[in-house]
Amino acid sequence: MITADRLQSVQEYYFSKKLREVRGLVNEGRPIINMGIGSPDLAPSPKVLQTLKEAISDMGAHQYQSYQGLPQLREAIADFYQSKFDVTVDPAGEILPLMGSKEGIMHISMAFLNEGDEVLLPNPGYPTYAAVTNLVGGKPVMYSLKGENGWFPDLDELSQMDLSKVKLMWVSYPHMPTGAMAKKEQLKSLVNFARSNDILLVNDNPYSFVLSNNPTSILSIDGAKDCTLELNSLSKTFNMAGWRVGMVLGNKEHINAVLKVKSNMDSGMFYGIQKGAIAALQSGPEWFEALDEVYNKRRELMFNLVEKLGCEYDKNAVGMFVWSKLPKNASPSEEFIDQVLYEKDIFIAPGTIFGSNGEGYIRFSLCVKEEKITEAIERF
Repeated sequence: MITADRLQSVQEYYFSKKLREVRGLVNEGRPIINMGIGSPDLAPSPKVLQTLKEAISDMGAHQYQSYQGLPQLREAIADFYQSKFDVTVDPAGEILPLMGSKEGIMHISMAFLNEGDEVLLPNPGYPTYAAVTNLVGGKPVMYSLKGENGWFPDLDELSQMDLSKVKLMWVSYPHMPTGAMAKKEQLKSLVNFARSNDILLVNDNPYSFVLSNNPTSILSIDGAKDCTLELNSLSKTFNMAGWRVGMVLGNKEHINAVLKVKSNMDSGMFYGIQKGAIAALQSGPEWFEALDEVYNKRRELMFNLVEKLGCEYDKNAVGMFVWSKLPKNASPSEEFIDQVLYEKDIFIAPGTIFGSNGEGYIRFSLCVKEEKITEAIERF
């Protein structure tokens, strides 16, 4: 059976392939320390877990659920955005819960892209943006992000391009993989750029609450809803990656377009998971403080490891990664991480998987216990 032509436009996800190699080494008895993946190793709060346990006995818990999620979940998301970002959203029409924000990338692309439409994608950036664009027949147009510009696009340069075919622009602040923040004025300039060029801007925002003293949402910019959607997720903030709970927020017209796609793709999120998500969104400040305390300790240790490798890093970056610039005259990123993997039994992500501007960089995940980071340091 011949596969669809669209599969020629994408490759198997890097981590899918590389982790098979890493698992092979583990099966050989190698003591591999995995610092490549941003999968939280901590548990959700006891309240969230208890809520899930109790919810599975509720009447109707095991029936099909609404495509739009429980009204209480949408209300909890609205309350969360109001209290954390000072953003007002209507839970009745401006919020759509998702089974993880990753599926939202596909739903949004299917809702707004026709074959041949162009999409502005960050380099470096989350590789799924490009993969999904290709799968739906769009044309990726990479825009350059560089450390000397704070990993923020040169909008003046972009304005000189022919943007007549551009339909979507993906951004991610706090930025993945670099951890760079965008100031409010920069977010405002992004919204103005999108509006003036009739582009739908999508901000992917799952890292605002990890080691960040100033959580931000692009929807806090006046008029942003006219031309902007925001994706968010409970995966990183509440250690619920495997639960698959995300959301997309924006004006009613845009949300309804995404809902048309989503309602033909699934039959609603499991009731118990929705109830657990509500409990998570209602967490008090002590939850966020405890989370940052853990990640702060890990990050300080990780800085030590990064320095042993002779790499440079930004102490002010946020999120659950340490993005590091390789020393001069070092091997290319993928060769460098393979050398570390096979000589020191430590897996680190090469910057190149996030785009060509990731060459010369490597990324360390903070989803590693302190004793393992200490062990990694000792191996050097």
